[in-house]
Amino acid sequence: MPRFYFLFLFCSLCCNALNAQQIKSRDGFMLKLSEEQAIKFSGLALKNIHREYPNKPGNVLESPMDILSPKQLYPAFHGCYDWHSSVHAHWMLVRILKEFPYLKEAGEIRKALAKNITKENLLTETAFFMKPESKSFERPYGWSWFLKLTAELYSWDDPLGKELVQHLKPLEKLIVKRYLDYFPKQTYPIRSGVHSNTAFGLTYALDYSRQMKNIELEQLITKRAKEYYLQDEMIPAKWEPDGADFFSPSLMEADLMRRILVQKEFSNWLDKFYPNLLKSEPASLLNPAIVSDRSDPQIVHLDGLNLSRAWCMKNIGLSLSENDPRRIILLESATKHAIASLDHISSGDYAGEHWLASFAINLLCK
Repeated sequence: MPRFYFLFLFCSLCCNALNAQQIKSRDGFMLKLSEEQAIKFSGLALKNIHREYPNKPGNVLESPMDILSPKQLYPAFHGCYDWHSSVHAHWMLVRILKEFPYLKEAGEIRKALAKNITKENLLTETAFFMKPESKSFERPYGWSWFLKLTAELYSWDDPLGKELVQHLKPLEKLIVKRYLDYFPKQTYPIRSGVHSNTAFGLTYALDYSRQMKNIELEQLITKRAKEYYLQDEMIPAKWEPDGADFFSPSLMEADLMRRILVQKEFSNWLDKFYPNLLKSEPASLLNPAIVSDRSDPQIVHLDGLNLSRAWCMKNIGLSLSENDPRRIILLESATKHAIASLDHISSGDYAGEHWLASFAINLLCK
């Protein structure tokens, strides 16, 4: 073989070794929340959690009596365009306070949380959820984020956190019951790239169940996840993304299954699930989505897709053994996806600004 080939091969091996080292540093640096980002993202949430309009209510009207403003229906989580976005914006503010308790905006954040998450507001929201026509309201996307918010508050060693989590209890109990009532009846998983995605709906409920030692909920989710996904092979991920996705259906499923299976079992499952991953395929999954119009509320979903792909790839990659070559492939792709959208969260348009920062925080915080 020509001498230049051996030189090229040597350089490639050196670059691969360097990339592996860079990925290790990226986990501790590039993909970690900075104080500057915390200030910027908390500013977006503080601006939006009290902003009632524009609003996209998802409730069913059964009579003229149901024609109420968002703040009347759900006074705690009425801002940020829709209920679920408000919930994960509140989660984001709690998470930022836990990461940076002495942030100069901390006082303002604490006041905002205390203003919205009151006992009275949550009793009103619980009453709204108890209406027959609200049975499927925010199922499962908003449910999952609500349990993530609840779990975040339970683990916050702060007097405010202890107070707020008590206010959430009525709705917490109701949503846990909704999981226990509904998922035994959902025969087939929903494999969409938006709110109805079953895997995402189970993910944070599983985390919550383990933190709260709710054995009944954990056993249900584990059982359903295996029934839905354990036999999946050769997932057609090359078809991703759809034009309005903010989730990767395949990655969201894999991120759930790495929670369910022990490392060796998950590694074997992942081999069958993504059989060409070692070839860095499919390219459509491993390369960031193109966002052509950030003022369009559907197209801007693709910024969320880049961020949620990044957190899934990061989680999945770090769950694999350190000598697994798929680990580097996934972590490199996670970094590319993060870089593609992190600078566009403050786009100046409410279509993305009301929710994207929460996805960024979910990626940048461990």
